[in-house]
Amino acid sequence: MFKLVKSEHLIPGCFPGEEAQFGKDNWVPNRAKREGHCGKLINNRVHELHWETVTLGNLQQKLILLEGLDFPIMKSIPHSGEFSGQNIRLGSRGDSYYEYLIKVWLQQGSERDENFKYLYDMYEEATKGIRHLLVRKTIPKGLVFVGELPSGSKGAFSPKMDHLVCFLPGTLALGATKGITKEKAMKDNLLTFEDLENLKLAEDLAKTCFEMYSVTSTGLAPEIAYFHTEDYFEQGLDGGNKSSEYVNDIIIKHADRHNLLRPETVESLFVLYRITENPKYREWGWQIFEAFEKHSKVDSGGYSSLDDVTRLPPQRRDKMETFFLGETLKYLYLLFADSTVIPLDKFVFNTEAHPFPIKGMSKSE
Repeated sequence: MFKLVKSEHLIPGCFPGEEAQFGKDNWVPNRAKREGHCGKLINNRVHELHWETVTLGNLQQKLILLEGLDFPIMKSIPHSGEFSGQNIRLGSRGDSYYEYLIKVWLQQGSERDENFKYLYDMYEEATKGIRHLLVRKTIPKGLVFVGELPSGSKGAFSPKMDHLVCFLPGTLALGATKGITKEKAMKDNLLTFEDLENLKLAEDLAKTCFEMYSVTSTGLAPEIAYFHTEDYFEQGLDGGNKSSEYVNDIIIKHADRHNLLRPETVESLFVLYRITENPKYREWGWQIFEAFEKHSKVDSGGYSSLDDVTRLPPQRRDKMETFFLGETLKYLYLLFADSTVIPLDKFVFNTEAHPFPIKGMSKSE
């Protein structure tokens, strides 16, 4: 039987005082307390804990709000509370932070108030920064992608995009229409100029994420891709599918050619299909599913990660991540399910694909 406990008891302090603090990167508060320090906190952890804590707080009529953060992905805890390093990216260690800015705000539904407005404001500022600093187009075909700034906003641009970044098209689309269809949002004049810009970027990025699959010999995406730009190109590192229109736009380094059965692309295809109602997103999702069936499915049961998506036949790793069942296959199912199954104007999915009812919008609250 589930027992509800006070949320402050679930977040033990790492250092003196009454404020709730957190443990190390993987949130090990007991060890952190025993060692007398907390190290660095990843932005992802802040907003994962934020949502969980707010949800628990709502159940017991108590909210614990965390201070909003900015672009760099690491924060020094507990000595200065300042950002550590200058790395700006939306891939590993940064993705869930940006995702939860809008999703925690959306999930409050009819109970949104000034306590949560800062999240939406930060989301809007973040999307402006993404469009201004991180978005580029490839050569020669003009795929839109999101790169990285390893040395901060004034440093050199890296045309590197993790597969993890493919959560962003779905998040941008969700932030634009708040879960209703684009047609309804347009009819009711609900979309601002920023919303339209973000929705266009969402569709462009979804195309790039799909082409990261289509450009390889197996039809499955690598863990990381680089992109041909005016300042960057490497010969002999294409995806292997010579018939792809984008074979010269996408660069896949040898160390990045593995596929871990990740969910981010099909997650965005699901959201974009629900919002735009464009059947191409189902077609792309089906192609990805067929590639999983052909190259990752194991005869004895289950699916395996792959060592190199550019080679046929690919070497299997004999390992299936739990997110394949919990997220990838769930989003593929929802992509082809009726839109009344977990509707996006009544539920918000967290980063592990668990649906949370939007307050005031669902009978199941």
